[in-house]
Amino acid sequence: MKRLKYLILSAVFISASVMAQEQKTPERKAGHTNNNKFKQLYEEFSTPNMFRTGSGAPGPAYYQQQADYKMDITLDDKNAKISGSEVITYTNNSPDELRYLWVQLDQNMRAKDSKTPLIEGGEVAAAQQPAGFVKDYMAEPFDGGFNIEAVKDTQGKDLAHMINRTMMRIELPKPLKNGEKYSFSIKWWYNINNHVDGRGRSGYEYFPEDDNRAYVIAQFYPRMAVYNDVEGWQNSQFWGRDEFALPFGDFEVNITVPADHILDGTGELVNRKEVYSKEMLKRYEKAKKSFDEPVVIVTQKEAEAAEKKFSTDTKTWKLHAKNVRDFGFATSRRFIWDMMAVEIGGKNIMAVSMYPKEGNPLWEQWSTKAVASTLKSYSRMTFDYPYHKAISVHAKNQGMEYPMICWNYGRPDKEGKYTDRVKFGMISVIIHEVGHNFFPMIVNSDERQWTWMDEGLNSFTQIVAEKDFGESYPNALSEGQTAYPSRRGPVANIVPYMGGDQDYIAPIMTKGLNTYQFGNNAYGKPATALNILRETVMGRELFDYSYKEYARRWMFKHPTPEDFFRTMEDASAFDLDWFWRGWFYTTDYVDIGVKDVKKYYVSSEINEATKAQAKRYNMEVSDLPSLVYMVEEGSEEFKESLKNGNSMENSTTLKEYVMDNFTPEERKKLKEPKYFYNVTFEKPGGLVMPIIVEYKYADGTSKTETYPAQIWRLNDLEVSKSIASDKEIVGITVDPNLETADVDTSNNSWPRETKPNEFEAFKSKSKD
Repeated sequence: MKRLKYLILSAVFISASVMAQEQKTPERKAGHTNNNKFKQLYEEFSTPNMFRTGSGAPGPAYYQQQADYKMDITLDDKNAKISGSEVITYTNNSPDELRYLWVQLDQNMRAKDSKTPLIEGGEVAAAQQPAGFVKDYMAEPFDGGFNIEAVKDTQGKDLAHMINRTMMRIELPKPLKNGEKYSFSIKWWYNINNHVDGRGRSGYEYFPEDDNRAYVIAQFYPRMAVYNDVEGWQNSQFWGRDEFALPFGDFEVNITVPADHILDGTGELVNRKEVYSKEMLKRYEKAKKSFDEPVVIVTQKEAEAAEKKFSTDTKTWKLHAKNVRDFGFATSRRFIWDMMAVEIGGKNIMAVSMYPKEGNPLWEQWSTKAVASTLKSYSRMTFDYPYHKAISVHAKNQGMEYPMICWNYGRPDKEGKYTDRVKFGMISVIIHEVGHNFFPMIVNSDERQWTWMDEGLNSFTQIVAEKDFGESYPNALSEGQTAYPSRRGPVANIVPYMGGDQDYIAPIMTKGLNTYQFGNNAYGKPATALNILRETVMGRELFDYSYKEYARRWMFKHPTPEDFFRTMEDASAFDLDWFWRGWFYTTDYVDIGVKDVKKYYVSSEINEATKAQAKRYNMEVSDLPSLVYMVEEGSEEFKESLKNGNSMENSTTLKEYVMDNFTPEERKKLKEPKYFYNVTFEKPGGLVMPIIVEYKYADGTSKTETYPAQIWRLNDLEVSKSIASDKEIVGITVDPNLETADVDTSNNSWPRETKPNEFEAFKSKSKD
């Protein structure tokens, strides 16, 4: 019977210890749904199927449509107008019959009757610059929408169609079945906008001193919308913010511009000998073999001479592209042009820059090198860059991307001087926009629906690429800088946003158009989340393998958020549902601190807690087995107990047990901790994260311990850890290196650090 009491008592003590972690109040409460932070994401995720598997990979029935284009484009430089005719061949690879097709008309956002300006609220400004006042209240709206002149089949017959703002539905003569193709043509034109004044993604910059324009042209043709297993037709309207969802296809594009223009764009130039001068051809051949420095194809002197002449002749540049989702080009007589080669996966890729003289000397120094470095970094993190070139075009106030080509800002002053902010801003935007070739130009996510899937993933990879650039080109760094000054790299940079006013914060899994702080929501927070996932939660090896696997699985395909989340778990054996839910589906923030620290010593004296537990189960003290008791420093029990010497000497019971059950050799291997601590961590913030703790000891040494996030699985408010140490702990710091985006570090230390108020800090500074 006495042995049974011993067993019951042992079970009671073990149960009590576990229950203390599980719940704080023993009374009964009403039932509730499962709101545990570690609940699996089955409610949020789509059900796996034959199109998309539970592992995050494309399924055996995965399909995607194809849209091929043949276009003839004419740029009217005098009137800033562009016109074109295109033949689209659409292949239905879906299992569904399609009765109509949807085509995107993005330029209709700038139509005179556009609804885009009407969705933005705003009050009358108390004061406004004259240019803004005239634009807002006096000027006629710019008419930049598509003028659709004809929609016909291959026999020249008109096709019935309907235009709803930025979408056009084309009625098919008969349903398009699986495996069938359908070709039709569209003839159109529109007025090109000034992107400097209107902040457009496409358009021209006007240079009044020589009456010239530099064009960066995109979204310039009616483009097929995506049809897939997730959305059906992705025909969400374009309001100006959310970008695009586009199918892959092959392009044959002929672009006619003034004969003195320099032009480049998506695809391979197939008539180089017709449009290059002999000197340009010679320089191009040299650039193909130059891996260290760019070779200038069109010099600044040549560009300055061209800007003074206005040819009345035209020249047609022919570009062909295979398996791309879009097409863009840039053209001007003012462009300087340079190139260099970069080896990726055994192939030589051309890194290219086009810029007016206003970009120099900054652009000739760093643009093309930034392109080359970016291709290397992103290829290492994902897959080898598959295209033959990547172009960076200088466009004031612009940062925008298309396959093989992008627009980037960063301009010195009129004297050619620039600050570090301008320089690194330019390099960073080039890295970012060139990086978009990978996300979403190749890993083709739905930007219209999930902005973070391209901007967030790209911004994260940009952090890695910026670090690489700083290491490859240390001469780009300024005096005193030891690493590239990434804007979104440091975790602390996202803290003001995450700890801000919750009324103006939306979850990452929100359509970009509907977010309050677009940059933080779509770029900064997801990039920070992935940075933390890589550096703190998973570790670089597991993260990088999984990230690369996601990119490999979905290159030239259409992934969804679930495909990304599932792949990261599938390739790493990391259950990350708690992480995705907290960071992506909520606006919870991180706040973890040290709530309480208690110090204990081993004693032979029975403590009050043990007496109370025995009494609760109707047991006498005399019924207790031989136990090792712990007494808290400062308590009455502590004052009465022996506290000198090591643990064994403080407990006769422990000493006898060790002597009776271990050989002399085994006893030598046993630890002899002198100090015992009960550390309670609290989590005022809702976001689950690992607890990273630095323990500082009296002898000046320290140790860092990371408790996995699962430590919060049974109690979302606070958890305790018992710590045995042969050295006295004199300080405890949570998140010592600020890795977790903790919004309040005032509770991160023990003993609690007291910071002087502003007045005390002022007095202290005055004395100095």
